[in-house]
Amino acid sequence: MTTHLKIDFVSDVACPWCVIGLKGLEQALANASDAVHAEIHFQPFELNPQMGPEGEDIAEHITRKYGSTPEQLARNQEGIRARGAALGFTFDMDKRSRIYSTFDAHRLLHWAGIEGRQHELKQALFDAYFTDGRNPADRDVLVDVAVRAGLDGDRAHAVLESDQYAQEVREREQYFQRLGIQAVPSVIIDNQYLIQGGQPVEAVEQALRQVAANKQREGAAG
Repeated sequence: MTTHLKIDFVSDVACPWCVIGLKGLEQALANASDAVHAEIHFQPFELNPQMGPEGEDIAEHITRKYGSTPEQLARNQEGIRARGAALGFTFDMDKRSRIYSTFDAHRLLHWAGIEGRQHELKQALFDAYFTDGRNPADRDVLVDVAVRAGLDGDRAHAVLESDQYAQEVREREQYFQRLGIQAVPSVIIDNQYLIQGGQPVEAVEQALRQVAANKQREGAAG
């Protein structure tokens, strides 16, 4: 018997560890499919909410924000590339030179959730930025990515050219901040259990199975 779990995946589309976290979660869910069935909801988090429309050079941004040296940045990028490759995802570091605002992408993801295509859009946004080096703040790019994810391009354009879902996104961001979420990815299971960071697949699978077993015991006791 499988146990149904609700998963809130709090993340930013410009966060490479969020890609690793999602790919690891997906693999863990596939491995634990005999025990767990999950419904994933993607929740917004902006790593750089004050980022201007022109973006910022990644090396300059990382140095300013974290004090990393070029050598540290190169090592970190190689580690991310290798982790992604092991999970079947391609990080093309040569194509991605800038970091951008992601607020419009989160508005589009909120709409995609209503349309039932949120997971598809999330994947397409990760591919566009980290593999193809496209700008997730460019509204033409976002419309194209939405179409690739199976969404209506005209409707996506209308959402982006308005302020639609801006309030909803900000409210969700503030809600998870009040819960204490200050880093991503953060995986919240059934509003009770938290997994943070790009954890190994085995660790995520073990956590999912444990939560499912706990839920079954609680149900039997009730």
